[in-house]
Amino acid sequence: MKIYIDFSDEQDKVKLDFPAEKLIEDCAKEALNEEKIENDAEVSVTFVDNGQIHELNKIHRNIDRETDVLSFPMGDENGFEINRDNNAILLGDIVISLEKAVMQSEEYGHSLKREVAFLITHSLFHLLGYDHETPEEEKEMFEKQEKVLEKLGITR
Repeated sequence: MKIYIDFSDEQDKVKLDFPAEKLIEDCAKEALNEEKIENDAEVSVTFVDNGQIHELNKIHRNIDRETDVLSFPMGDENGFEINRDNNAILLGDIVISLEKAVMQSEEYGHSLKREVAFLITHSLFHLLGYDHETPEEEKEMFEKQEKVLEKLGITR
């Protein structure tokens, strides 16, 4: 399976000490493996700051505050669209506030890499159709996320 990544870092407040695109690829491959999806896949990931994600949260969710991550799935109950150029399924878009990720990594006492990997994986499962509206859905989604992170050796 090949993962096509459209990556953009549109913030200048946080410098990463790990390769972001490799982390995105690794998380995506493991999430797709967890779901037994063998197709090539395409995902867009954008890093922003708190001001940028606040604005996006306000526009798209009508919530007037910053958040850590936003997910914009392209699939629906009928499946995924296919990029005709590479035959990859189009998962959707992920937007992560690195400023918020830094704050949360400090709050939870783990590395920034672990926090970013968690946010990527969390969003990937949203793109794959998971939600956490009920306690049962939340439990299933979080168990899958932790399983992916454990397989990658990215633990707390």
